Amino acid sequence: MPDVAVEAACFIAGHAGEPITLADVADHVGYSPFHLARAFERAHGQPPGRFLAAHRFQRAKRLLLETDERVSDICCEVGFSSVGTFTRRFTAEIGLSPVSFRRLPDLLSDTPPRPVLVPGDDDSGGVVTGQVHLATSARIALGGAAAIYVGLFARRIPRGVPIVGALLDERGRFALTGIPRGTYWVLATAFSARADHAQQLVPGWNVVGASPAPLVIGPARLPEHREITLQVVPPWSAPVLVALPPLAAPIAQDRRRQAFGAGLP
Repeated sequence: MPDVAVEAACFIAGHAGEPITLADVADHVGYSPFHLARAFERAHGQPPGRFLAAHRFQRAKRLLLETDERVSDICCEVGFSSVGTFTRRFTAEIGLSPVSFRRLPDLLSDTPPRPVLVPGDDDSGGVVTGQVHLATSARIALGGAAAIYVGLFARRIPRGVPIVGALLDERGRFALTGIPRGTYWVLATAFSARADHAQQLVPGWNVVGASPAPLVIGPARLPEHREITLQVVPPWSAPVLVALPPLAAPIAQDRRRQAFGAGLP
């Protein structure tokens, strides 16, 4: 069944620009839609529909940065019929609206990302330490200079803004703090540090890694430790949609400090 899940993922990624349905994918791999959907989510951590949407949003990100097309036109081009639905879901997945995402290269040129820890909102919360390593394939793909991001997410896939996150220095070590009680996945990705801002927002390589199992943060628990190795994954894999570079830009930290200084959540 894992081979079927991979074959289904390849089909979805290769036909993301077309109006395909779960039934189309199931017909292609020779399984019923019900059994395929269950196997697909077990293998990839998300249902086929969300996997399809991820590839469509990745294409939308590229169109927003590389063309002057209107958001409404991009919405239709990537397979959405409602601009409102497209904008709402894009914002939830990427962490910014399509219009704000399009402005990011200029924003990042003024305030480029730098190593930073953005803690959680629980001052007495949990701590996760660890180190991110680059596999040989990842080092080659990134040209030897990597901007490594690590964060905690409530699900096995990165979506929206992480609960806690950091842009690491060249040592790849991290200590995530202020983590509220809950169950989380430690997820990491890397971009070429020599790439321009547009290429970091929509990288040509998908270099990712994750903790093999979720971690539980509770009262009076000792710090957790995780070692993560980043690998280059196949192009059909679900892309990392979250707009990470702006989270590590100094202007984002200034805004966060101002919000806390004003007593805002």
